[in-house]
Order: sequence, then structure tokens, then C-alpha cells
Amino acid sequence: MGDEDLEEYQPLLKEQKEPIRQIKVPSKSLLFAVWAACIGGTFQYGYNVSIINAPTKAVQNFINHTWIDRYGTEISSQVLTLLWSTIVSIFTLGGLVGASVGGMLAIRFGRKGTLLFNNIFSLLGALLMALSYATSTFELLIIGRFITGVNAGIGICVQPLYLGEIAPRAVRGAMAMGTSVFITGGILTGQVIGLTELLGKEKYWPILLSTTCIPAFMQLLILPWFPESPRYLLIDRGDDLACRKALIWLHGADKYHGEREDMEKERISAVGIKPKKPWELFTDGSLRWQLLTVVLLNAAQQLNGINAIYFYASYVFTQAGIPADKIPYAAVGTGACECVTALTCGLLIESLGRRALIIGGYALMSLWCVCFTISLTFQESSPWVPYISMVCVFAFILSFGLGPGGVTNILTTEMFTQTARPAAYMIGGSVNWTSFFIIGIIFPFIVNGLQQYCFLVFLVVCCLVGTYIFFVVPETKNKTFLEIHAEFQSREKKKHIAAKGTAEGPLVSSSL
Repeated sequence: MGDEDLEEYQPLLKEQKEPIRQIKVPSKSLLFAVWAACIGGTFQYGYNVSIINAPTKAVQNFINHTWIDRYGTEISSQVLTLLWSTIVSIFTLGGLVGASVGGMLAIRFGRKGTLLFNNIFSLLGALLMALSYATSTFELLIIGRFITGVNAGIGICVQPLYLGEIAPRAVRGAMAMGTSVFITGGILTGQVIGLTELLGKEKYWPILLSTTCIPAFMQLLILPWFPESPRYLLIDRGDDLACRKALIWLHGADKYHGEREDMEKERISAVGIKPKKPWELFTDGSLRWQLLTVVLLNAAQQLNGINAIYFYASYVFTQAGIPADKIPYAAVGTGACECVTALTCGLLIESLGRRALIIGGYALMSLWCVCFTISLTFQESSPWVPYISMVCVFAFILSFGLGPGGVTNILTTEMFTQTARPAAYMIGGSVNWTSFFIIGIIFPFIVNGLQQYCFLVFLVVCCLVGTYIFFVVPETKNKTFLEIHAEFQSREKKKHIAAKGTAEGPLVSSSL
């Protein structure tokens, strides 16, 4: 959009007498921008998490045949297990690296620019995994999975930044739910593509693992047509003209004024303040509660038992009498369940608010942890008990998608202002990926040691996090980033005054 295009809107701008503060229905341009950002962003995260499950046996056979060709003997089961677990888990280490640099890239190249640049990692990872079979080099699978992890780590860090900054305040929560919707959509797509009727057959595994390049190509073709984040253009780059062009493109010439006013207030408050580095957030007392909240929420998102539920799902389906060859279809049902819940959360979040959904989600997850523990304990006592376990599996996934799965990233966006938000996402993403890696390492030991009682551990996690949110995290619905920041600062001041009053005695005394 050039200067002459902006001039076309001048009559409309002059006629606009009162700024419109809320937009109830997002424009088509805004919805398409969300789709363009998400298809190569968090979709890749969900897709790469689930796509690796289908070719397990095929890849292990490939590693064994390659080992025989190289060394003239079959690979030992221990080494094979080690190599396979490395291929699976190296993705989380790549994600940790991506999350650690995503915020810095977003500051340097912009939100949109970083998302476009990030597709290089996806294309390179897909190429290496495709070449592993042709070259009989299973090491390329490890490198390829690591690089796709970097892609996912950057995407899950930068894409929510972009969505949160282009969305109007009135529907910011619903628009930011695109992150969760596309993660679950990626998981579901990976499960479906991995079915034997499609690319789940053994001979197709190199093609299956390389399909991660398709979303990357789609984003490279589509996202360049959409504007950069208006907040980034105004606050970080000081480009008012480009900001107005982007706002008009996204919201319309007659509906962007309220958002522009909010940005201007935030820009004035950030004058002379450079974007913060991650370590600077730890020394900023005004961000203490926001930072603690981000760390706890991102750790809990991996440690709340959702991975355990998926682990136990196959066992529960087997006990319920579902044939082994039909279990992948039941697994697709769990993915569809989470995807539908994410969409439902997007519809409810602006009416119920963030607190109600995330606290309610953790409360329900706590309930289902108890129910699932009881049903697993008596799994073989009666033929109908496994069906109760199946209900618990789907109910737990629904509760996760309705609250923690959808709201966590939105809160990270809303609790920080422009100068601190990229660093906050770097910290939150690093905690999330580290927790993902840790749970992948220690989870088998937890299950083997505690059996079905492992869910009592997750019960404690869900209860503690839900309680923390209830007492500490304010409602952020339909508030500006500055208003939310002021609420946290007010909490800190009240705590300081209370501590001072305790130390010095009563603040108000009465004389007799």
C-alpha cells in the first residue's frame, strides 16, 4: 500500500468524529492475517509433535538396516532405543534454542519478517529428513528434527506476539486463540496424515516426515501480502505512516482510531526505553508478578498431566476392547476433541474472560485426575470400567483445551507492554520447552514407579496453579496493556505498603 492508497482514505478519516473503541466482528483482512501467520507458525509445532508417532516402526527398521549395511551386524535394542528417543526428543532441544532467540529476532527483523525467515528452518529440516533415506544416513533425521524444533520454537514465540499486536482490544483474546487452534489443528492433521490409508505405510515415511515443508511454502506465498505488526512499526520503529497503513489494512479506515490511541499512549510511556533483554526482566521489580506468572503457567502447561493422558490413552482404548489396528483412529478422536475445544475457548473467552476459563480448566483437570486414578485402579474389576476411563481421557483433554491450552499464551501477551513482551516470550518459551524436555525424560520413571497414582502428582500441580491464578492474576479482558501493567504495579504497591505498616506498626492510631 503506497502513499496514494492512504490518500484515498482521507475523506473517511476526516468524517470520523468519534473513535470507535471496540470491534465486535474482526475484518476479513484481519482473519486472513491470522491464518497466514499461524499456518507456518504454531501449526508446525503441533504437526511435528504428532507426525513422528506414525513412522516409529518404519524408522527403527531403517536404522537397523543402515546399521547392518555399515557394520555387518544388527543393532542392539538398547542402541536402537537410544537413537529413536534421540530423534524424538531432539525436537524439544531445537525448540528451546528457537524460543531462546525468537524474541531477539522479532525485535531485529519484526514479527512478520521473523516468521518469514523462520520458514528456512522448516524447509531445511524437511530436506534433511527426506535425504536421510536416499543417503542411508539416519543421523540426518536427528539433525532434521533438531532444525524443525528450532522452527517450532521461533514460531511459538513470535506468532503469538504478532497476533496479540494486530488484534483489536475488544477481540484480542479470541484472535490470539489462533495460536491454540492451529497447534491442535496441527496435531490433528499429523494424526490424520499418519494413518495407513494416507502416508502411514512403511514405504512412505520419508515423504511423511518431509511434509512439514508444505505449511512453510504456504506461508512464504501468503504472509508477504499482509502488513507488519502496527505496534512494532509505531513503538519499536517510530514509523507512524507505516503504522497507520497497517491499521487501515487490518481494521478498516473507519475503525482503527481506538487502537491507534492505545498505541500512542503506550508509545509515550515507552519513550527512551529500549526493548528489554530477558535477564533484565528478572531485575525489574515492577514485572516481578508478571514474570513469575509466565514461568509458572508455561511450566504447568507441560507438567499438568496432558502428556500422561495421551500416554495412557492407548492402554485405556485397548482395555476397552478397541482392536490394536483401530487405536490410531481413536487417537485421531482425541486430537479432534482438543481442536474443537480450542475453537470453543475462542468463542467463550471474550464473554467469560481469561480467569474463568483457565481457573475452571485447572479445576476440572484436578477433578478428572481423581476420577482417572480411581478408574485405572479398578480397570479390570468390571467390563464397563474401561469406558469410564475413556470418558476421563476425553474430559481431561477437553478441560485442558478449554483453559490452560488456550489461555496461557494470551496471558503472556497481555501481561507485558511492548518493550518487555519479546523478552517475556523468550523466557516463557524457554521454560515451556525445558519442561517439555524434562517431562519426556522423567515421565517413564514416574509412570513405572507410581503406576496409575502418577495422576495424583498432576493433581497437585493443577490445584496449586489454579489457586495461584485465583489469588494473583487479574482479569485482562478488554483492557489495554498499560491498564493491565498498572494493575500488577498496584498489587506491588499494596504489598509494599502492607509490609511497611507491619514493620513500623499501625499506620493509623487512635488516641483515647
